[in-house]
Amino acid sequence: MAENNWFALKDTSEVNSPSLLIYPERIEENIRTMISISGSVSNLRPHIKTHKMKEVVQMQQRHGIQKFKCATIAEAELLGQCGAKDILLAMQPVGANINRFFKLTDVFTQSHFSTLVDNEVTLTQIGTKAKEQHKIASLYLDINSGMNRTGCIPDEKAVALYISMESNPNIQAMGLHTYDGHIRNSDIKERTEVCDATFQQVLDLKSSIKKNGVVVPDIIAGGSPSFPIHGKRTGVDVSPGTTLLWDARYQELFPDMSFLLAAVLFIRIISKPSENILCFDLGHKSVAPEMDFPRVKILGLEDSEQISQSEEHLVVQTQRAHEFEVGDGCYAIPFHICPTVAKYEEVLTVSDGAITGSWKVTARNQVISV
Repeated sequence: MAENNWFALKDTSEVNSPSLLIYPERIEENIRTMISISGSVSNLRPHIKTHKMKEVVQMQQRHGIQKFKCATIAEAELLGQCGAKDILLAMQPVGANINRFFKLTDVFTQSHFSTLVDNEVTLTQIGTKAKEQHKIASLYLDINSGMNRTGCIPDEKAVALYISMESNPNIQAMGLHTYDGHIRNSDIKERTEVCDATFQQVLDLKSSIKKNGVVVPDIIAGGSPSFPIHGKRTGVDVSPGTTLLWDARYQELFPDMSFLLAAVLFIRIISKPSENILCFDLGHKSVAPEMDFPRVKILGLEDSEQISQSEEHLVVQTQRAHEFEVGDGCYAIPFHICPTVAKYEEVLTVSDGAITGSWKVTARNQVISV
């Protein structure tokens, strides 16, 4: 297919709409770009929350990547099924998920599992469970670098908590983890300055812990927006995730990042209810709806205005409505790909304009078996 029409299918007559199309060759190129930015697979720990598919994990493994990050027990189980060597559950387990975390270590003995804590109560619960099962739990201390979502403030209490981890015989203190997803400056220079200043708090915490005679062996930092910045650091694992599929929001926000769009929605016009109005079969159930409009970039209709959306419908206004007929197929790039993927049981793979197969979005479920 022509480069400016890379997303188009040669025949859509048997393609359901809406469908999520995935382009493996473009994912492959994004993996190569990730490795180039990080400098080595040794400090690359990609997040799988964006794609949740074993085939994408296996593609990365073929490039030598064996450290991964995930957000749910189901995602961790998927990585275990793929035989990943090093798996970080980057969501502090609480309640029943503590038991599920330990069950993962029983089922997938070829993989090393670790997770996060940010408070003494959870640390005690995990340590107690590890003692009961005669195990050693591998934990990172989760640091709040300003996003105010999870993590502990990097102060003297964080020092004490890490020392408490280190002194517990049933805990292996792995290091520090920080996610700076609030840093989204479009200008790479500004983003770098903010990211460096924020990360300095983590480095200062590491130094404070060391002054107490405790070595911090590892730091895991950032997500996709800060990936090019943390990727230049030594001794730091980086955790991009959206970079594998990319989306319209990140493409607009971060022009310095040369990742390829690799996921496209195939949709159809289902009605033309009034003049200058088109209605597509793309509702809340089929694309991430949590942000304001636009929620997708409709290719070929970039100048249209998205004016309403319900469970099954997306209504747009355009002066070009007369150019389209009911039943016409269109292509749309999600502005937020991660929760969009989770809405599909399977995706269709595309190569050279043809459907080549399907991949199951296995970890979209809260539970696989564990």
